[in-house]
Amino acid sequence: MTAAKRTAVLVSGRGSNMSALIEACKQDAFPAQISLVLSNRPDAAGLASAASQGIATAALDHKAYPSRETFDSEMDRTLHQHDIELVACAGFMRIFTSGFVSRWEGRMINIHPSLLPAYRGLDTHARALADGVKIHGCTVHFVSAELDAGAIIAQAAVPVLGSDTPDGLATRVLKQEHRIYPMALEMLASGRVTLKNGKASGQGVEDGTLSLRSPSAAR
Repeated sequence: MTAAKRTAVLVSGRGSNMSALIEACKQDAFPAQISLVLSNRPDAAGLASAASQGIATAALDHKAYPSRETFDSEMDRTLHQHDIELVACAGFMRIFTSGFVSRWEGRMINIHPSLLPAYRGLDTHARALADGVKIHGCTVHFVSAELDAGAIIAQAAVPVLGSDTPDGLATRVLKQEHRIYPMALEMLASGRVTLKNGKASGQGVEDGTLSLRSPSAAR
């Protein structure tokens, strides 16, 4: 039996997607294990949550480093110190340097609260409501040097309701994030999805079965 891939989760806050990944990794034969939770904020709630479950944690306050390069270098050193093979970003509010991204290319993924390439960046739910879109959702993608522009692995959609507020829409989208992020990590760790020539490749990606996972408003 192949050993589970040692995976680090990067968080800046409470880490709700981190918790979803941790729970998924408790399943028998899941091909990844959460071996480290790292944050750029020493007070991030996700650190305490991970530590309470016996997971190693690391806090690297980005304010203590003179540049993005030095911070990313220390983060890279920490990941290697823990023998990390895969990285999953879960609300990690930092923009990586191109050098760091290149070192982890094809092994680092992110969850973003929109149907990329729409609404890169912040405030995705408010922007979607302001534009009057009828479908919104979330995306798991490989991390690239360009913000929120990496190859898409999986997406989940929810309808936008006339009564929606940004918070209400965010709550429904978050439920789908918790569904597709563990699924994407399982596919990456098992080798069923890879990054090839700048695109996600593998079963479920190319045949469309990883798109629009829950178009029903009731879910």
